[in-house]
Amino acid sequence: MKLKTTAVLIGLALATLGAQAAVTDQMILNDAKTPGDILSWGIGTEGQRHSPLTKVNTATVKNLTPAWAFSFGGEKQRGQEAQPVIYKGKMFVTASYSRLYALDALTGKRLWKYEHRLPEGIVPCCDVINRGAALYDNLVIFGTLDAQLVALNQDTGEVVWREKIDNYQDGYSYSAAPLVVNGLVLTGVSGGEFGVVGRVEARDAKTGQMVWVRPVVEGHMGYTFDKAGNKVENGVSGTTNKSWPGDLWKTGGATPWLGGTYDAKTGLAYFGTGNPAPWNSHIRQGDNLFSCSTVAIDVKTGKIVWHYQNTPNDGWDFDGVNEFVTFDMDGRRVGGKADRNGFFYVNDAKTGELINAFPFVKKVTWATGIDLKTGRPNYDPANRPGNPASSADGKKGNVVFSAPSFLGGKNQMPMAYSPQTKLFYVPSNEWGMEIWNEPITYKKGAAYLGAGFTIKTIDDNYIGALRAIDPKSGKIVWEVKNEAPLWGGVLTTAGNLVFWGTPEGYLKAADAKTGKVLWQFQTGSGVVAPPVAWEANGEQYITVVSGWGGAVPLWGGDVAKKVNYLEQGGMVWTFKLGKGGAAVAAVPAAAKVAAPAAR
Repeated sequence: MKLKTTAVLIGLALATLGAQAAVTDQMILNDAKTPGDILSWGIGTEGQRHSPLTKVNTATVKNLTPAWAFSFGGEKQRGQEAQPVIYKGKMFVTASYSRLYALDALTGKRLWKYEHRLPEGIVPCCDVINRGAALYDNLVIFGTLDAQLVALNQDTGEVVWREKIDNYQDGYSYSAAPLVVNGLVLTGVSGGEFGVVGRVEARDAKTGQMVWVRPVVEGHMGYTFDKAGNKVENGVSGTTNKSWPGDLWKTGGATPWLGGTYDAKTGLAYFGTGNPAPWNSHIRQGDNLFSCSTVAIDVKTGKIVWHYQNTPNDGWDFDGVNEFVTFDMDGRRVGGKADRNGFFYVNDAKTGELINAFPFVKKVTWATGIDLKTGRPNYDPANRPGNPASSADGKKGNVVFSAPSFLGGKNQMPMAYSPQTKLFYVPSNEWGMEIWNEPITYKKGAAYLGAGFTIKTIDDNYIGALRAIDPKSGKIVWEVKNEAPLWGGVLTTAGNLVFWGTPEGYLKAADAKTGKVLWQFQTGSGVVAPPVAWEANGEQYITVVSGWGGAVPLWGGDVAKKVNYLEQGGMVWTFKLGKGGAAVAAVPAAAKVAAPAAR
């Protein structure tokens, strides 16, 4: 009898352990407070990218040294923009060409690899990158360039479910890290340059079954889905033809291609939406909702609670996809967004009311400012690219020089917030563009721009600058300039540190209060990914993915020529404090891995 009772107790204990081993909704909501794991893109659904760890700090960071490095291998290099997620001693990191690796977090040993079979004819606009995965239950979930969502067993890498987001032949793709909230996996879509229709979707994270879909181009119907998978109408997004002329809303773009954030205090998910299609704004008079906006969506119902449009009737490809990061300011729950158009916005997280807006780059030409009463930009009409229909030959509109360039004051690289300093740390770029409009006709699956452009430098001495920005005053507290454009994300820690990477290959750390650079390490290829901090067995680690690529070498014009010496790569680097105070300067040159040539 005693043996039987013992067996039952052991069985119950194992069952309880198994239940605890699964990633739960509550664990995801507590992600920012549990540095032993990283369960979401943004190190917490709010997207603050702040770690409470303090062992690596301004006094000890000089002793940070490599713990291990892992190569993605092969010829599939290109840009590596992924943020790793970590759970139960495993690190899950995505790589270019829709690959996912499971690594031993303490040693870097490969545990398993999933390589998605990509078809011929995929049309990603901005390199074959992937920005990361999400964890839920015993699943690791990520999206692919042929617009699929794949859930894998964390232990084995076996496919548990796979769902098609849309047809890649029509221009759809996917590269963002999914967002998991209350058992739902939330995703946007990519493909705004191909005239697709932007939307946010929610699926059951355990099964992949669709729960609701919310289009973010005004005029399209939203849907919920019953357990049998049947569609039920859930209201039109906005009002058909209110802000879109004719039939252009049917191919309106506005894709939320960077993914979203979520705030449990408001119950809202926040997605930034991309450019309206086509780029030529003269043929789509009106504000073109909900393009270039922040949309706040009720996760339970899939309905838009509020929206704020950063660039109405966008004529410069100023996608508004940049992350909306929630935080507390003056006893109010608010969100900050460093938009591609060069302005930093602070909105009420519950209502969308504009609280503050100011430029975070030195040169902005398309608008003279943001009217805080109306929330609308004060346009400079002379800086809008001209209408080709008004030109002598009808083939090319008036060319203008605009700043920032369409690559943005900030692009995909996520900023970070520190609750200690109450500052945002924004990887920003100073550049402009010559841009003009051209006639365009929509063809399914083909590029749908109606514009030409050349990216230009503004200052001969630098392009990128990491800037510490006060969201309340709008002041730049300090900056660290960089010769090449910054294209990687930022991390803050309670050790009063800010970490970020550069295209020249360096991972850097600076004093969060002063901007003084205290440490740097050469990774062998450009860093265009966000670093993370985590702990295990009482030790603190810093991890970043290295591998130059992304939109700059593909679309960067004169800037691309300026940085064409940079090498591609594909490495995961993990650092910890050296024993006996070993300084990083003592790391031998052999530890610096040379990247293979571009292919």
